[in-house]
Amino acid sequence: MQAIARDWRRARLNAADSALCAYAEKLTSQPTEMTAADVERLRGAGLDDVAIHDATQVVAYFNYINRVADALGVEREDFIQPWGIP
Repeated sequence: MQAIARDWRRARLNAADSALCAYAEKLTSQPTEMTAADVERLRGAGLDDVAIHDATQVVAYFNYINRVADALGVEREDFIQPWGIP
């Protein structure tokens, strides 16, 4: 997990996990640029429509809750080490 948090592109991921990370990154940083081709890439990596739906829901939820926390000034807990830092 630390390798994925540091840089998912350099982590040793299988095709499906790599496609999911690319999808999650784009949905997070460029949501208005999502197209049917993004979903087709996931299908091409072996994900079915239920898995794609579930992944989209999880990514969208975390984006939502992070924006709520940022807007309300929620502080991060001190006891949780940030991901990607060994």
